[in-house]
Amino acid sequence: MLEEIRPKIVTFHESGFSNSEILKRLKNDKVNPMLIYRTIKRYIETGSVSDRKRVGRPRSARTPALKNSVRCRILRNPRRSMRKMSREFCVNHKMMRKLVVEDLGMKSYKMKNVHHLNDSICRKRLERCIQLIARIAPGTEDQIFFSDEKLFTVEEASNRQNDRILASRSQDIPDSIKYIDRV
Repeated sequence: MLEEIRPKIVTFHESGFSNSEILKRLKNDKVNPMLIYRTIKRYIETGSVSDRKRVGRPRSARTPALKNSVRCRILRNPRRSMRKMSREFCVNHKMMRKLVVEDLGMKSYKMKNVHHLNDSICRKRLERCIQLIARIAPGTEDQIFFSDEKLFTVEEASNRQNDRILASRSQDIPDSIKYIDRV
């Protein structure tokens, strides 16, 4: 946006308009008066409106190459730990956290516990409930004994506190890793 407005300001300035007149002409662009003043000052000093050369030590750890490789790894496996990635890339874990949160705009999400029910289980439960109701004779309801039945699954144990998912929005997380089946 500034790349479009600054040349307009310089053009108006060269045409002889004052700062207040330039502000009135650029009212639709919602320009700050200080932007006009600083742009004209920069143009007089340097002859250009492009950004000045930055001073100070350039970034050596949070480079675009590191950002790209971290983004690719997270897209491949969103359950990847930031601390483990920092060890793999040999960078500080706080810097890795800043890179993921500030630069990539991602956040850690907890996995949600949901009851393990799919269509076949729901149909089976309905059929068995109908059979159970049909099997019970009137007046014998107080003689029925129920026992718990446990479904055993072969899935890895997950810790909601430690196992997190990295994503920009919760809608971006696939349901297969977003939810933990509670059986």
